[in-house]
Amino acid sequence: MPIPIIDLFAGPGGLGEGFASLKGHGGKAFFEIGLSIEKNPVAHRTLTLRAVFRRLRGTKDVKHYYSYIRGEIDETAFRRIPAVAAAFAHAETEARCLELGQSDENGIDSEIRAALQGQETWVLIGGPPCQAYSLAGRSRRANDKTFHKDEKHFLYQEYLRIIRVHRPTIFVMENVKGLLSSQHSGNPMFDRIIADISMPAEGLEYEIRSFIKAGDGENLEPVDYVIPSERYGIPQNRHRVILLGVRKDAGLPRHQLLTPVPRPVTVRQTIDDLPRIRSRLSRGDSLEAWRKAVQAAPAYVKGWRTDNESSMIETMRVFATAATSTATGGAFIARDYRRPKKPTELQQWLHDRSLGGVCQHEARSHMDSDLARYLFSACFAHSWGYSPRLDVFPPKLLPDHINVHVERGTEAIPFKDRFRVQCRNEPAATVVAHIAKDGHYYIHYDPAQCRSLTVREAARLQTFPDNYFFSGNRTEQYTQVGNAVPPLLAHKLAKVVRGLLNQMSRKKRRETGDSPRKSRTATASQLPARQVQIPLLAEAN
Repeated sequence: MPIPIIDLFAGPGGLGEGFASLKGHGGKAFFEIGLSIEKNPVAHRTLTLRAVFRRLRGTKDVKHYYSYIRGEIDETAFRRIPAVAAAFAHAETEARCLELGQSDENGIDSEIRAALQGQETWVLIGGPPCQAYSLAGRSRRANDKTFHKDEKHFLYQEYLRIIRVHRPTIFVMENVKGLLSSQHSGNPMFDRIIADISMPAEGLEYEIRSFIKAGDGENLEPVDYVIPSERYGIPQNRHRVILLGVRKDAGLPRHQLLTPVPRPVTVRQTIDDLPRIRSRLSRGDSLEAWRKAVQAAPAYVKGWRTDNESSMIETMRVFATAATSTATGGAFIARDYRRPKKPTELQQWLHDRSLGGVCQHEARSHMDSDLARYLFSACFAHSWGYSPRLDVFPPKLLPDHINVHVERGTEAIPFKDRFRVQCRNEPAATVVAHIAKDGHYYIHYDPAQCRSLTVREAARLQTFPDNYFFSGNRTEQYTQVGNAVPPLLAHKLAKVVRGLLNQMSRKKRRETGDSPRKSRTATASQLPARQVQIPLLAEAN
């Protein structure tokens, strides 16, 4: 029977996806999401649809899911199919649109108990909202006298309450790196959180372990809980605090640590196989108008007054001439799937031949002046291997913003990375929810496409499988992607947790004498010893 998972502050389901996709003995799911809770209605719709997909996967009726996300049938027709209707009925009890701290606690506790179905061994996962801890959020509210009263400082206590009441065997808690330096009324928030979750109630204690360094709260430093995702196969420099809580009375031994990859996965390795598309113009878009705007961009570099001015103008002209893409993408782009001869771990995780194309790969619209900035930035990164900052931009390309119009050499320009190329031969910068507001920080490395990243490209950098469909409009889709835990990283965390639970299972069998070998003594005594070494739980991928 699968180990139940309760997922709090679930977002679009990145953390849950990683756990739910892990297999155990016989290729069956090792974990099963019993309940996921998310307050945002649009993210909740994404959670529900993904729960439907998990229910249909492995059956002939999964074809209807693909038809729906390809846009071949609408939601009404999709829901009307009997197998789909049954899957939705199950999904609507699994994925719940509730707000922790506001919704009825007794009702939530009842739903958790129903989801656990009496199982004592289970896992709690989730990440309380991070805006109050993030460096960017604190910077924006530096002069806000009400910031210390923000309830988001203490939403972790809702997570803590669930631990106190329901006593999970293991919990996994995720948050931003800024938590390590965040303070409330002069007191470090990280120290307070560690103290609270280590001993949530009298007689209930947890070891707070790290996924990347051996030890527990007694001998670990705060930085030891920070997972640099790019070291573990995620194509993104995403650094997050992830805590592994292990109930002390469970007697769980040391666990395996995450295994670093030999070299980081790059942006190019992650998104380069997606269809080439052009951006749109925010005003009066047409192919002719777009090409005219791109071809006018090199003129903006004149007056740069650097030794590289003429070479940059020439590079921009070459790529402007190569900007021949006519398509701007769409909700679904049909194409033949060609499986690489030796697919990488990430390719195996992302690709789905049954999809028959690419979902949610549609370019944004940009102003003429931003096209010039994008072309310059991408050409600069192409030539020098890194993204230019505003203090090296040609004067004519500086945005009309008070923060950048300062006399050079007398005052630092704030937000120098306002326009940032995601360089092809490196992992991406952290994909965050701000990507929903504009694409300036997420410029595609190919100058000829002259655009920011699409929802699908951002989702790939976050390691969402290509068959993962995000509900809502495009802005809402970007927000969900940016707020999520990378599912492939979550899958690797789940393997660590699976290893712990398997060790616990073996330990219990040894203590009770109820082992598979002993239960088969009558027949096993007649066989060679090597033939009766029956595994307890397979550690399949």
